[in-house]
Amino acid sequence: MTEKEMIKISIEEFSRLQKYMILTDDKKSSAYIEMKDRYIELKIILTSFGINLTELDKIKE
Repeated sequence: MTEKEMIKISIEEFSRLQKYMILTDDKKSSAYIEMKDRYIELKIILTSFGINLTELDKIKE
């Protein structure tokens, strides 16, 4: 997998995950906590690629 493919997949997953997080009513549920962990991992991955998350990050946690 090329770096560009990895970035594309990570951005798509990051966007999709944020939609799920926004739709979740119970922010203390185990599902939300797992989503938040992945959200943080993806933020780290994207930041390490030099992606500016200002426009992409809807959660801002």
